[in-house]
Amino acid sequence: MYGVSPEVSRCWRLLLESVAAVAGLRAGAGAALEWLEHPAPAPLEQLWNRPDMGAVFMCGLPFSRIRPQPVLVAAPIPSPPAFGGEPRYWSEFVVRDDSAFHSVHDTFGTRIAFTVPASQSGCIAALEYFQALGLPLDARTALFAEIIAPTITPLGALDAVIRGAADIAPIDSYAFALLRAHRPELTARVRVVGGTAPTPIPPLVASVGAHGAAPGDGEARRHVEELSLALLAAHTDPTLQPMLEQLQLQRFVRPQPTAYDVLASGFAATTQFWRARRLAAVAHPAFVW
Repeated sequence: MYGVSPEVSRCWRLLLESVAAVAGLRAGAGAALEWLEHPAPAPLEQLWNRPDMGAVFMCGLPFSRIRPQPVLVAAPIPSPPAFGGEPRYWSEFVVRDDSAFHSVHDTFGTRIAFTVPASQSGCIAALEYFQALGLPLDARTALFAEIIAPTITPLGALDAVIRGAADIAPIDSYAFALLRAHRPELTARVRVVGGTAPTPIPPLVASVGAHGAAPGDGEARRHVEELSLALLAAHTDPTLQPMLEQLQLQRFVRPQPTAYDVLASGFAATTQFWRARRLAAVAHPAFVW
């Protein structure tokens, strides 16, 4: 989700391995947190269904809906001022810089790119935004000409707009901040023409039975708690500051799991709304709710 370049991915690995060492989970120890490569286009659901997650970013929407819920380890607070020092994010609607579009309304009747149908920032936040416009929509008149194939990641959605495969895409605002910092040659080719309302940012989660342990295993939960505490204190460690700065992070916090409940209720309401209306004249089969 947030490995927007090889350099950023290496920084994430260094940060998480450093924090794991503080928590006593270094590789080779009795309880180890080992780095796992899961590059796009590998489905994120495969990662989220693993029984041995130790610290994995998970979109808040599936987190709010899955049962049993994974263990909430920590949530990031991005450092750019627009995030207001809160564990929140939103979707930035982007179009090509050389396009004639200057607002989201200008793009109606064109092609839109979503990441996956159950992504909050990559899809559902945009559907909620369109619903809130109060347009006279029905089952016959389509808002867009086409929903293209799933782009999987924010970088994939951005690339679809740059290549001309789509005219507009909602992009995770934290991913976009990372792209602005580390891939300016890409973000310079698009413009932001709107944004959705903020919602809780994707957290880092662990499996209910972390490290291969049975659900409820006391030692596994203790390891997760130690990792969580190490993440919450990361901003106080001078040796970790360069990594946090590279990752556009202020610090980590641990919100209540119930903070994400609003995403599940929003998903239910907006998908029900769009079942009775036509979002696009042509839609990839994945985007049927």
